[in-house]
Amino acid sequence: KMDKPQANPDRVKQELSALNLVPSEWGGDTEYVNISALTGMGVSDLLETILMVSEIHDYKANPNRLGIGTVIEAQLTKGRGPVATFLVKNGTIKVGDPIVVGNVFGKVRAMQDETKAIIKQAGPSKAVEVTGLEEVPQAGDYFMVFEDEKVAKLVSEERMNRANNEKNATKAISLAAMFENLDDTNKEINLIIRTDVQGSAEALVSSLEKLKVEGVKINIIRSGAGMITDNDISLAVASKSIIIGFNIRPNSVITKQATDKWIEIRLYNII
Repeated sequence: KMDKPQANPDRVKQELSALNLVPSEWGGDTEYVNISALTGMGVSDLLETILMVSEIHDYKANPNRLGIGTVIEAQLTKGRGPVATFLVKNGTIKVGDPIVVGNVFGKVRAMQDETKAIIKQAGPSKAVEVTGLEEVPQAGDYFMVFEDEKVAKLVSEERMNRANNEKNATKAISLAAMFENLDDTNKEINLIIRTDVQGSAEALVSSLEKLKVEGVKINIIRSGAGMITDNDISLAVASKSIIIGFNIRPNSVITKQATDKWIEIRLYNII
């Protein structure tokens, strides 16, 4: 995105390369295009690149099946209730279809395309604004159309119950909650440590292990240099740990994962 004078595409490529999104010009398999919607710069290049990638990988979709896809954004609007923008990945969604979006059940009441025109159905690669959901889903949630409304409701309820159970199981994973609930039989704090350099990780682990708090034991579940990863989040869920970040800042994807799973991330720049 090249709209601002200080835009630095090479820095973006370097940061994304750390997440295994290596540019093709650097020997990777990820395509990068510098664009600006304000000036029109690179838009034609972007379209050509999309066509090239789809041709190379032979991407195809089947419009003659039940629709699946992703929520781009969602909001609660006055007069219309929950409104979500869907990107159809495969199949077709139609007005009247029972649908499950993440944990949310709904029945497609109306659809609008990008021009705000009312449409009756949407096929692969189509972006549509949908009303008829019982609640506002999360951006990034997957949606799936069902033939049977009862089955869709059962799937939604099962997902909701599972999410509530996970939420209750991990809800107390915070330092404040841990100290509130300390008793004579459970005084252990599990930590996962991530730092900018290995030396800082070793210093932090050493400092924490030397701490002597009567009746409290600190367990270092994992430590190391580098950004906080989804594996760290999964380990924190399993071990009920707090994640400590030193001189680093997690990206928005990791922050959202931690928030969704009720994992506390604490960030510091002073030992």
